[in-house]
Amino acid sequence: MISRRTLLIGTGASLLPGCDSLTDSPALLSAEEAHLFLQRSITGRAALARQFRPDQRSPIFRVNGTANPNTPEYNALAANRFADWRLRVDGLVARPLSLSLAQIRSLPQRAQITRHDCVEGWSAIGKWQGPRLETVLQLAGIRDTARYIVFHCADRFGGTPYYESIDLVDAFHPQTILAWAMNDAPLNVGHGAPLRLRVERQLGYKHAKYVMRIEAVASLAGTGAGKGGYWEDSNGYEWYAGI
Repeated sequence: MISRRTLLIGTGASLLPGCDSLTDSPALLSAEEAHLFLQRSITGRAALARQFRPDQRSPIFRVNGTANPNTPEYNALAANRFADWRLRVDGLVARPLSLSLAQIRSLPQRAQITRHDCVEGWSAIGKWQGPRLETVLQLAGIRDTARYIVFHCADRFGGTPYYESIDLVDAFHPQTILAWAMNDAPLNVGHGAPLRLRVERQLGYKHAKYVMRIEAVASLAGTGAGKGGYWEDSNGYEWYAGI
């Protein structure tokens, strides 16, 4: 079967010679650049990922990536049911924030039942709830110079802090939320407690878990190895993983 992602990349390859008339990039775009351009130009920047009925939720939703950060700092937060946890929102913002879990839950909420597509080849449908990322960024007063949003997380791989990033198009998408609940219950540790990103038009590795800090930046060059995420830096994953 040809996936939507494969179709978009294949279509992009056939259009590459003429892309210089539509973008400031070189005439020959990479497959990732073509994929990004085509998904947003054909389906539209605000197009919604498919949503499902409650009875269509998966009976089992696998844990992906880290199952538990298991650091002294995270374990202390979990032991106190995250009462002392705070989400930092800083970088290129006018009003840096430090939000408690109670404050996150008090913001206007969005609930959505969507499919999580993992790069490993499995999918599962679950319900997620939390404020839109846009709401939090507006509270912080994101500056005009910001171009990307970086998510700094509590988990580490081989001593390297985990992080991910998205651009402002995805950050302000109506389905991009900071989820604190899954299937009508607070997130458990395996699924990213106390807070995780849901960016529904991208593959699962972009949905950062254990979010501790959100940073607005002008460039990704100064974060990690500069490619926009842990797996992008270490394993060559695409930064844009749209589906």
